[in-house]
Amino acid sequence: MLKIAAIVGSLRKDSFNKRLAQAIGKLAAGKMEFKFVEIGDLPLFNQDLEASPPASVLRLRQDIKAADGILFMTPEHNRSISAALKNAIDWGSRPYGQSSWVGKPAATGGISPGGVGTAVAQAHLRSIVSGHLDMPMLGQPELFVQWREGMIAEDGSIANDDTRKFLQGFTDRFEKWVTSHAAAKE
Repeated sequence: MLKIAAIVGSLRKDSFNKRLAQAIGKLAAGKMEFKFVEIGDLPLFNQDLEASPPASVLRLRQDIKAADGILFMTPEHNRSISAALKNAIDWGSRPYGQSSWVGKPAATGGISPGGVGTAVAQAHLRSIVSGHLDMPMLGQPELFVQWREGMIAEDGSIANDDTRKFLQGFTDRFEKWVTSHAAAKE
């Protein structure tokens, strides 16, 4: 079973993005095991801490290294990714030359009450991930979801058949993406 590090850029308790990631995890059951990586307890990145990083940073790096693939679920904050997500990316990429991210196949998605989902934030994230972090990023299908009340139940099930089919298609494609990159490493 593939191990997926799910990194949700929203720290809000009732985050729509966390609920979407959990729903995708439920759709992936039996093929991928999702570990939700905690990023809310990371200190702000400070190079002075690299020599002796806090336990939360060591845990983040270990969670990334242990994963076969990464699912980023990002909100859109002022037309970009959240500060919390950028901070996690920075900590995982350091110290220089020892990035935990390199080569990890990834996908991104997001959900928002707005009509364009998190399109601009995801474009910024793709630029960071594909370029500087050297992570292969799934290009299609893109996952821009507009939040609608009741679309994701408390148990993670999807109420709407079309939404469920779309998310299942994304999940299946992501699983193939991670599998193909895992096979290429062998």
